[in-house]
Amino acid sequence: MKKFFNYINSEVLVKSASLNTANISIKILAGILISKFIAVYIGPQGMALIGNLRNFLSAIQSVAISGLYKGVVKFINQFKEDTVALTKILSTVFYFGFFSSVFLAFMCYYNAQLINDLIFSTNYNYAYVIETLALVLPFYALNMFAFSIMNGFSKYKILLIINIIGQILGLLVTLILIYQENIDGALVAVVITPALNLLITIVGIAFRKNLVNSIKITNVSLSVLNKLSPYMIMALVSAIALPIVMIIIRNYLISEIGIKAAGYWTAITRVSDYYLMFINSLMALYILPRFAEINSKKEFRKEIFSFYKTVMPVFLALLLIIYLSRSLLVNLLFTEDFRPVEDLFGYQILGDILRVLSMVIAYQFLAKKMFMHFIILEIFLFVIMYFSSIFLIDEFGLKGAVMGHCLSYFLYFGIILLIFGSSLFGVLTEEGLDDH
Repeated sequence: MKKFFNYINSEVLVKSASLNTANISIKILAGILISKFIAVYIGPQGMALIGNLRNFLSAIQSVAISGLYKGVVKFINQFKEDTVALTKILSTVFYFGFFSSVFLAFMCYYNAQLINDLIFSTNYNYAYVIETLALVLPFYALNMFAFSIMNGFSKYKILLIINIIGQILGLLVTLILIYQENIDGALVAVVITPALNLLITIVGIAFRKNLVNSIKITNVSLSVLNKLSPYMIMALVSAIALPIVMIIIRNYLISEIGIKAAGYWTAITRVSDYYLMFINSLMALYILPRFAEINSKKEFRKEIFSFYKTVMPVFLALLLIIYLSRSLLVNLLFTEDFRPVEDLFGYQILGDILRVLSMVIAYQFLAKKMFMHFIILEIFLFVIMYFSSIFLIDEFGLKGAVMGHCLSYFLYFGIILLIFGSSLFGVLTEEGLDDH
C-alpha cells in the first residue's frame, strides 16, 4: 500500500491529479445518482434503451469530430511556438471537424426514424431524440475543438474546473428531466448534456482570441490532415467498434431473453465503468507520457512490472470489496428489481482485471505509434467479443454476455503477451523497443 501511494505522489499528483480526482469523483457520483433515478423511475427496460442511446451517441460523436482531437493535442503541444504551423493545424482541424459534424448532423436528422429502428427497434418511436441529437452535434464538435486547444496549451487546471462545472450542470438537468418525463426525459438528457459544456467553448475562445483570427479556410493543409490520419483511424476504430458491438449484443439480449435482461447487463457495465474511471485516468496521466519517453526494453519492462506491483494490488483489493458487497451495491445503485445483476459481477470483474492488465501494455502501441498493431488487435477484440457473447448467450443466457466479455479480454491479453513477450520476459539487450 505504501508503494502505491509513493507512486501516486511522485508520478501523478504533480500533474493536477487532485483536481482530476475531484473531476472523476464527481463524474462517478453523478453516474450513481443518475443510475438510481433511472432504476427508480424507469426500471431495467429504460436502462437498456438508455444504454443503446449512450453507445450510439458515443460512436456518432467520435465520427463527428473524425477522431482528430487526440492528435491535435499532441501537435499543438509540439508546435505552439511555431505560429505558421499552428495556424495550419487549427484551421485544418476546425474546418474538417466543422464540415464533418454538420454533414453528420444532417444525415442523422433526415434519417432519424431509420436510426431509431436500428437502436431502439420498431417497437419504440424516439425519432425526435435522434433529431435533437443532430441539432446539438455541431456544438459538441465545437466544444471538443476548444477543449483540444486548451489541452494542447496545457491549461489542465481550468479544463478540469470547467469539466467539474459541466458535470454538476449535466447532473442537475438529467435528474430533473428523469423526474418530470421518465424515459423521454432520460433519453433527451443523454443527447443534450454533452452540449451543455458550452462553457468550454466560451472560455476556450476567450483564452486565445488571437488564435480565432488565424483560423481561416485558406490555411487548411492536406499535409496536416495526412499527419493526423493515423490518430484519426485509431480513435475511430476504438470509438465506433465497441459501442456498435455493445448495441448488437444488447439488442440480441432483448430479442432472445427480453428487455429486462438487457437492462441488467447494461447495469453491470455501468458499475464497471465507474471503477475503471480511476484506473483509466491514472494510465492516461502517467503511463502514456512515460512510455513515450522510454527507448529500451529494460525501462519498458520496469514500468510494466512497477505498475503491476504497485497499482494492481490496490485495484484487485478494491474489486474484491466490490464483489463481496455486490448485494449492498445493487441496493445502493439500483432497486430490488435489479437483483439478477448480482450474478453478473464475477465474470465482469474478472474480465475487467484482464482488461487493465492488457491496457497498460497496449499503451505502448500509442506511445510508439504502432498504429497497425493497435488497429488489428482492436478489431480482433471486438470481433471476438461479438461472436463469443452471442454464442455464450445462447448457451448460458444472460450470464453469457459477461462470460463473453471475460473470454474476449483473456484472448486479448494472451495476444498482447505474445507481441511483447521478448520485452517482458526475454533476455534484455541494448536494442530499442521497436523490435518485439
